[in-house]
Amino acid sequence: MEKIQKWKSQFMIVALGQAVSMLGSHGVQFALIWWLAEKTSSPLMLGVSGLVAYLPMTLFSPLAGIAADRYNRKFISIFSDMAMGAVALIYALLLFFFDLPVWTVFVMLCVRGIGSTFQQPAIQSIIPQLVPKDQLVKTNGWMQFLNSGSFLLGPVIGASLFAIFPMSIVLMSDVAGAILASIALAVVKIPELEKAEREEQHFIAEIKEGLQVFKEDKKLFYIVIAEALCMLFYAPLSSFYPLMTSDYFKLSAMYGSAVELSFAIGMMASSLLFSSVLKIIRKIRVSFIGLFGMGVMSLICGIIPQTYAGWFFFAGGCICLGASGNVHTIPLTAYMQETISPEKMGRAFSVLTLISSVTMPIGLLFSSPIAEKVGVNVWFFISGLCMIILTAGVLILYSERCRRKKRGFENFRY
Repeated sequence: MEKIQKWKSQFMIVALGQAVSMLGSHGVQFALIWWLAEKTSSPLMLGVSGLVAYLPMTLFSPLAGIAADRYNRKFISIFSDMAMGAVALIYALLLFFFDLPVWTVFVMLCVRGIGSTFQQPAIQSIIPQLVPKDQLVKTNGWMQFLNSGSFLLGPVIGASLFAIFPMSIVLMSDVAGAILASIALAVVKIPELEKAEREEQHFIAEIKEGLQVFKEDKKLFYIVIAEALCMLFYAPLSSFYPLMTSDYFKLSAMYGSAVELSFAIGMMASSLLFSSVLKIIRKIRVSFIGLFGMGVMSLICGIIPQTYAGWFFFAGGCICLGASGNVHTIPLTAYMQETISPEKMGRAFSVLTLISSVTMPIGLLFSSPIAEKVGVNVWFFISGLCMIILTAGVLILYSERCRRKKRGFENFRY
């Protein structure tokens, strides 16, 4: 009993620390967007800021995964958090004393992106070192619940601080979050990994070894392929929620913020279910169901009538979209933490980070002109239909492989 209570308390300290850090980060991110909008009134500048924030993930994800597997994960996470806090502090001081040009914020966003890229696989790899395997779904549910709460409250706090204080003061909330998260992680004793001795490998060889994880586990391979394909259509939708409210339903910003709130509520509700009553055995199957759910709800959102009452159905659809995303993500994360060897886990999770960082800009590149031409509601329908078809296609390929293997076609290649 004492051992059980110990890992639970250790996990909650880490999870709460990360939630506080994300609360500060989401708040500052929201305030920065408004600050840029007020300073420039330029959609191009906001687009560039998004690109600058995502580009480090694309460039550094493989390196971050290798670092998480080769070096001390606790140190990497604390160092990354403190580095992001230090950059926020330096930029806050410069803003306080000088009238900086707007482009300087891109430097801060880039450094923050690099720090986040290294921190994510390190933290995701630390959790299974603290938590028993049979509790990973529940603990990942709690992590997502706290993260969803930060995602929900962060913009509210950021908007409130931005309305009262100058940007230099708002940035200090990010500094405080980084310090508290680092202290929380520092006081927790992370069990040492039993790493097999091996020769130092070349960078490319280490990346290949990480990708080998997906090649060896066909269930994991197919779900990640399905996720990568679906994210090309799903990731851009986050940029189109405000347009659905303002352009399609012709409603005010208040209704737009309610849509964001609905999505976050869906995430929190599903996270709470995973962390409490839901017991998942076939994690990959549930993860596929989550992808299907995301596609179905996107399709439904695209055919909702353009009426005031229709907006309430759209808000309900956003609740289901947020929930479906967690139905996909939480079991997948738990499955990876259970099945992947600890010394390769960082690189495996960096692949997921790479997928998310690449699909957003690529998806926006082809979805934006289509949505502008046919209407944002039509794009919701198209993206949902494509996600359903792609997920079904990947499942058919995987089922066919399983049937062939059972019939003795062991040498069949995919």
